[in-house]
Amino acid sequence: MNNPGLFQARWNLGKLVLCNLLPLALLGFWLWPTGQMYCLMFDEWLFRHLNTPLATNSTWLHIWAVASLRPFDIVVGLIMLGLLIRGDWVFKAVDVRRAFFGFLSILILMVVIRALFSKLVALMNWQHNSPSMVLEGAVHMSDYFPGWEKTWELKDRSSQSFPGDHASVLLIWGLFMGMFSRSVGQFLIVWGLTLLFMMPRLVAGAHWGQDDYIGGVLLAVLALGWGYYTPYAARMSNFLLRLTHPLFKLMTRMPVLSRMSVVRSSSLLR
Repeated sequence: MNNPGLFQARWNLGKLVLCNLLPLALLGFWLWPTGQMYCLMFDEWLFRHLNTPLATNSTWLHIWAVASLRPFDIVVGLIMLGLLIRGDWVFKAVDVRRAFFGFLSILILMVVIRALFSKLVALMNWQHNSPSMVLEGAVHMSDYFPGWEKTWELKDRSSQSFPGDHASVLLIWGLFMGMFSRSVGQFLIVWGLTLLFMMPRLVAGAHWGQDDYIGGVLLAVLALGWGYYTPYAARMSNFLLRLTHPLFKLMTRMPVLSRMSVVRSSSLLR
């Protein structure tokens, strides 16, 4: 279904190599003692500027406390999904179902890469505590909202903060949507939301910056390379389109759902 040319059914070796070299370069820089020193200096500066105002600015505190709750992650996910499957925005209405399944397949691939990379991180002892657990004077939002931490899982610290899982999901969405953006405005909206939704963990101190711009980028770029610049996304999206065709055919008869572009998509199966 949808435009069969949305994903390539062949290998793009040049871009695949690039998507492997960039993560290796980032990892190498991070492991280089001087590079690690620069990362720590920048991350501490960033954390102090984002976290310290929590103690004196009630509005800043409440905004980021709400954004650090687990239910807010669901809201973020719904926004990302809504923009992905919105017909005639980034993707044409007839393409959104294939785009959705292509993104889903790349996301699944990233989960596999994340699992393998986590084993390497544990083996090499690269794991570390988040800045809120390490730096003196860190403001812990859970101290201000102890009930929220218990009931809604307020995320303001982590004993295993590398790599940034939350950031990697946002980054793969940003890379995917940005790659298909049809205007500068769309591109800016996509990346503006990506960076904005990465902020809560950084403000709260649940992640260092390097967990995101090293670990998160590493995972997202690897997944994009092996997912998009190989036949993987094309074949997986074709498979999922065929597998779910009866379900979507049934959904076309349901009120409200039948009006969604992802349901109404009517291109022919290959």
